[in-house]
Amino acid sequence: MSTGSGADSAPAPTTLDKTVRPPRTARTSMFSSLRIRNYRLFAAGAVVSNTGTWMARITQDWLVLSITGSSAAVGVTTAMQFLPMLLFGLYGGVIADRFAKRNLLFVTQGAMGLGGLFLAAMTLSGHVEVWHVYVTAFFTGLVTVVDNPTRQSFVSELVGPDQVRNAVSLNSANFQSARLVGPAVAGILTAAVGPGWAFLANGLSFVAPLVGLALMRTGELTRTPLAPRRGKGQLREGLTYVSLHPELIWPIVLIGFIGTFGFNFPIWLSAYADDVFHGGSGLYAAFTTLMAAGSLIGALLAARRRSSRLRMLAGAAGLFGVLLVVVAAVPSVYVFAALLVPVSAVGLTVNVTANSSVQMATDPEMRGRVMSLFMMVFVGGTPLGGPLFGWLTDAYGVRVSFALGGAIVAVASLGVGLMLARAANLRLRVDLRRGRQHVRFVPRERTPEPVPERDLASVA
Repeated sequence: MSTGSGADSAPAPTTLDKTVRPPRTARTSMFSSLRIRNYRLFAAGAVVSNTGTWMARITQDWLVLSITGSSAAVGVTTAMQFLPMLLFGLYGGVIADRFAKRNLLFVTQGAMGLGGLFLAAMTLSGHVEVWHVYVTAFFTGLVTVVDNPTRQSFVSELVGPDQVRNAVSLNSANFQSARLVGPAVAGILTAAVGPGWAFLANGLSFVAPLVGLALMRTGELTRTPLAPRRGKGQLREGLTYVSLHPELIWPIVLIGFIGTFGFNFPIWLSAYADDVFHGGSGLYAAFTTLMAAGSLIGALLAARRRSSRLRMLAGAAGLFGVLLVVVAAVPSVYVFAALLVPVSAVGLTVNVTANSSVQMATDPEMRGRVMSLFMMVFVGGTPLGGPLFGWLTDAYGVRVSFALGGAIVAVASLGVGLMLARAANLRLRVDLRRGRQHVRFVPRERTPEPVPERDLASVA
């Protein structure tokens, strides 16, 4: 392992088939991380808060659409939540590397709970306006700048290096399980007693992760070295470190394209539910639930895999883009709804593969900064993609907006796949003969290097 110094780190060898495998002694069953007590506490708290978050997210989007009647306004709300990540995301990683991650999570999770309670108070009092939602979204985004890289890198402290991939996959499954429950509960509460109660449930849900953090056995955590609190150049050091490792930079570039152009589902699905299929909030909640079901399937399948291949990352991203283009043109609401399951399963596969590959290829003392860059480009592109695709939806229709996003993702995945192949000294071979693998990457033929005179002399 290197020391984490960007200037002195040599690029790690990279191949398109680069595989990160746990040691043979590591347990790699689907739920192996749950054998660890601290991780069980973390996961239990997360599923409660994630359910509250999904309740608030669905209610928030529909509230803004109800008040304004504009998909662009929904895009602005999404942009406000993710703009802080675009502006300050890298600094969140520096903070995550400087301080004990468990202590930071006490602060960030508590702050998110307060944000949810504020929006609940405004809504229940009958004084809620769109700018209240914008302010709450921006505040949540500011807290997320620190919370996201801290939670991502805290996983390795909870489970140790052997179980990182499994724990990342289970975290995604946890999040998607909450995504199944949250919209349904939010729909029932909104229809029965109004949206304010969904926001209240979100604020109170953060009590669960705070209790889980308090009950953890700190002696069982795998401690990572902390960066100096007053050290200079730590942000630049993180960027230099990533730039020297192709197996880090290209997955991060790809996930940036996907986050900006391929994950604008709140805008697209609300428009399909309201404008195309005329089903209202119930249909929107159904679409979101189906997306969650597909993502849960994708996460559980990812938890069973023992390795992360960059080839699979590029291929899954390309398939995700193609599926978006296909689904955009579907005329039937039933076929559209059914296809949301594979779309979300493939999208989740891309996310988990990129996340786990980057974490496992990063030195522990650099993980906070690297994951902050990962999350910055993934969700930080939303302030650009959200308003853009909201405007495209209003101006040209949701089908055009949806298809364009998929086309950009497909082209980007092809470009990144070729760059990974180039970095790995591979080339694409097409063989149309029967019984052969028609398309595959193979090593380039290397030109033999001249033997230095001193080596010739020694051979002689």
